[in-house]
Amino acid sequence: MEPLRARAPAKINLTLRVEGRRADGFHDLASLVAFAGAGDLVTLDPARPLSLTVTGPTAAAAGPDADNLVLRAAAAFAGEVPGARLGAFLLEKRLPVAAGLGGGSSDAAAALRLLARLNGLPLDDPRLVAAARATGSDVPVCLDPRARMMSGVGDRLSAPLDLPVLPAVLVNCGVAVPTAGVFRALGLAPGQALAGPSHPRTLPGTPAGLIAAIRAVPNDLEPPATGLAPAILDAMARLAAAPEVRLVRMSGSGATVFAVTDTCRTAAAVARRVLAAEPRWWVKPTILR
Repeated sequence: MEPLRARAPAKINLTLRVEGRRADGFHDLASLVAFAGAGDLVTLDPARPLSLTVTGPTAAAAGPDADNLVLRAAAAFAGEVPGARLGAFLLEKRLPVAAGLGGGSSDAAAALRLLARLNGLPLDDPRLVAAARATGSDVPVCLDPRARMMSGVGDRLSAPLDLPVLPAVLVNCGVAVPTAGVFRALGLAPGQALAGPSHPRTLPGTPAGLIAAIRAVPNDLEPPATGLAPAILDAMARLAAAPEVRLVRMSGSGATVFAVTDTCRTAAAVARRVLAAEPRWWVKPTILR
């Protein structure tokens, strides 16, 4: 059988409300999630035993292969589907690591999609969903990577949303921001709520309307993340200075930020200027949907 391949697109939190911290210490979130054209690539070779090889431009920052979420996902799948066919995974890392893009979760979800295809399971098979949940809180939303509302601890997902496509530029200034540290800096005590605006019941069907709706609901992790890593503010300011940019925001717990423009051509132009000014940054024009 020929190797199977799947893209692992970057997950972008267009909004990210932290509604409060639960008594068990976990945080309840509400986030409008979209996916980018940029991402990693996962390949599965069913003819070889279970293993993982990581290559690509950001492979060195991905950590030990044994700790990778791809292998954790495969182990969870094997636990849910006894006797399942597995194989050798090749992960080509293109996204920055610890960057607020859900890269590891998307890699794991792509691995699960490949295992589902190999074993003849649909994406809504309860065993596949259970394996995704066991692997990590962001893995379920990445399992079928389409725009959705995500809430709770990542366990509650809306039906896929038909959002207008947003041309955008992704920028990572090269600082790693550990998610746990950002939540600690947010400083919510168990049982404490965080007031803030709610998401609209329905989302506008035009890019301008969607941008306005996104602007009205913040990323609550942006202030603690930028406090820990002020370089994020430099990237945001660089993007905000471009006249073509309509919205600038941090994704997830950082440090990647995104800027929305009107067209793919203007996104590419902004990306070229940012990269010329900051050649050490990771800069990627893309689309969000």
